[in-house]
Amino acid sequence: MKKATLLAAAIVLAGAIGASAADAKENWEKNCAKCHGADGVGKTKMGEKLGVKDYTDAKVQSEMKDEEMFKAIKEGVKKDDQTKMKAFGEILSDDEIKALVAYVRGFKK
Repeated sequence: MKKATLLAAAIVLAGAIGASAADAKENWEKNCAKCHGADGVGKTKMGEKLGVKDYTDAKVQSEMKDEEMFKAIKEGVKKDDQTKMKAFGEILSDDEIKALVAYVRGFKK
């Protein structure tokens, strides 16, 4: 009985992790790819206009902190009183934002 319970818990957890990864990809495509590109390189019209970073670059990745990325996604990014990236905290949960941060980490080459 105990093994069956552990197995069931493992299956549920694996499904949640898989769903989280799928949700992150979907959220990226829906909310981020327009500027950052589907591949995270940022070679889009808007990305080049805004000067977004190439998330496949190991140096860029090493300079980014998870907490800073989380805050940028949740609260947006402003520079010189201009919005560079809108806030997604009202449409994405904290868990979805954390999943997006992990998704961005996956772009590193």
